[in-house]
Amino acid sequence: MPSRNCMALKVSREALQLSAPFVITGYTFTEMIVVVARLDDGQAAGEGEAAGVYYLGDNEPQMSAAIETVRKEIEAGADRETLRRLLPPCGARNALDCALWDLEAKRSGRPVWSLAGLQQPHPLTTTFTIGAGEPGIMAEKAIRYAQARALKLKLTGQAALDAERVRAVRKARPDVWLGVDANQGFTPASLEELMPTLVASKVKLVEQPFARGREADLDDFESPIPVAADESVQGISDIESLVGRFDVVNVKLDKCGGLTEGLAMAAEARRLGIGVMVGNMVGTSLAMAPAFVLGQLCDIVDLDGPIFITRDRTPAVSYEQGLVFYPEKGWGSAA
Repeated sequence: MPSRNCMALKVSREALQLSAPFVITGYTFTEMIVVVARLDDGQAAGEGEAAGVYYLGDNEPQMSAAIETVRKEIEAGADRETLRRLLPPCGARNALDCALWDLEAKRSGRPVWSLAGLQQPHPLTTTFTIGAGEPGIMAEKAIRYAQARALKLKLTGQAALDAERVRAVRKARPDVWLGVDANQGFTPASLEELMPTLVASKVKLVEQPFARGREADLDDFESPIPVAADESVQGISDIESLVGRFDVVNVKLDKCGGLTEGLAMAAEARRLGIGVMVGNMVGTSLAMAPAFVLGQLCDIVDLDGPIFITRDRTPAVSYEQGLVFYPEKGWGSAA
């Protein structure tokens, strides 16, 4: 039986089937391959799930290989801060970091939110994402999300078509908070053309309008709507360079490498006067649970990943009246 300072690491691969194809700029997803890391010291066990970062080639083979490079140190008892030195921000580090948080909660008898110095979690208003498609179909989906208080629309940078999409959804759902996400699909010209429609439709957030590496395009762009960085911010070291360009940073645990860095990013963004958003790749409730903890510190929450898959885990996040909540038992609990 392993000692409390030594752990057995098990890594598994799981294919999550999407209930329907999901379309964003440049990609159509029909499934998501995730990696699950499980750490067991013989008395307690912790788990973490990661989907990686598709646009960086951070996929299942790369994540699994990265985990193997640090297996010796992890099984010898490396802690979360040591892990941050061993691996850069990536999906592999996310899976291991979240497993370490879960294991610590089980060992200590204290839930993760308490270990992180937070108050007991409460339900959070979450956005529900609508993939890019025909305007009428997107409007129909908006109506089907009857409980939603907030919607996020995937756009593709085709200004005329995007304008139709936004107008159709706003007409169908005049009651909701509305954000749009270009996934790097806009140019300054296409966003300028679209902006009057966004303003008229009372859009509250424009997420990642320009390509990663083109952040300077925002220097001369006056946006009347707050702009969020997603692909432009991976880890804590990226945040300072975003000051004056972005109003919000979207923290995703797969990008930054886990809850440990995510909490640090939220604190750093606050220090620099930038708003904080928590997002997710498509994943199960095991991936949403640590992001839900981080969400307690965020202005905007986008944790709808499980609604896109055909089968979730138990226990599962619940969605009621536009809110997301993770049960007390499960990942990060004290037992």
